[in-house]
Amino acid sequence: MTARDAFLDSPAISDHQLAHDHGRHLDWLEDEAISILREVFGSFERPAILCSCGKDSLVVLHLAQKAAAPGKLPVPIVHIDTGHNFSEVISFREHLVRKHGLSLIVGHLDDSIAKGTLRLAHPLESRNPYQTITLLETIEANHFDAVVGGARRDEEKARAKERVFSHRDNFGQWQPRAQRPELWTLYNTRVAPGEHFRVFPISNWTELDVWNYIARANIELPSIYYTHPRQVVERNGLLVPVTDITPPRAGETVVTRDVRFRTVGDISCTCPVASRAATADDVILETITATASERGATRMDDRANDAAMERRKKEGYF
Repeated sequence: MTARDAFLDSPAISDHQLAHDHGRHLDWLEDEAISILREVFGSFERPAILCSCGKDSLVVLHLAQKAAAPGKLPVPIVHIDTGHNFSEVISFREHLVRKHGLSLIVGHLDDSIAKGTLRLAHPLESRNPYQTITLLETIEANHFDAVVGGARRDEEKARAKERVFSHRDNFGQWQPRAQRPELWTLYNTRVAPGEHFRVFPISNWTELDVWNYIARANIELPSIYYTHPRQVVERNGLLVPVTDITPPRAGETVVTRDVRFRTVGDISCTCPVASRAATADDVILETITATASERGATRMDDRANDAAMERRKKEGYF
């Protein structure tokens, strides 16, 4: 009997066994993330959690609350507000703060513009790459020595190079060759004055892991993560939302489509995908069969080359 015949004759793995193995995988990811977050709470004097109210940062916030239980979350959440946010996201942010009694710090890009530390070429220019300046100003103003983010290594090549505890120098910059070893999940968290860490507790998660965890933990998300009708135009293979910030161009036809967002960011660079997924389970099925990466399918600015993204990270980007 060949190996193929033996495999075909063997009893199929039961749905129960698959569910059990899948649950154990999520348990392992959850345990790792909570351990990392408790390391943050215990090792740093002034940590904070970056929370864009995107799905990844909301998973991190949920994990941080579990890590702090039975007490309250001992650190503030920080939102870098570009001023070009989807209204549903800002409304959800305020709802989240009220519901959980969170301490919220908002860094406004408009404040950086007013101070003259940030200049835009024109008012409707994408503000996404300029978040670095406001982020670094917010970190310095609040003396944060660690900020926790929801970046995952599977998102793009530059982020795949990240450590879990990503050291930043006293200019807030990421130096790939200066990162510290993380053997046996032992982390060197020492920082000199002016330095800080970016910490990524869900580094080892995938987009599918995130959605499976959202479904299992019943994590609340902004409504735009699920299907809804929206006016869009087709441009360069993307569905660009029609807004005051992203108006249609000459010759483009505005259509109403059933869409959802796979990622949430600045209006000027974030696009939805066609979808009728109304629940987390529906999204999981779509994610399993997706052929385009999360950011490649939805972010106009992330279609730039990998070297450009890595340069932004070295300058202090998320």
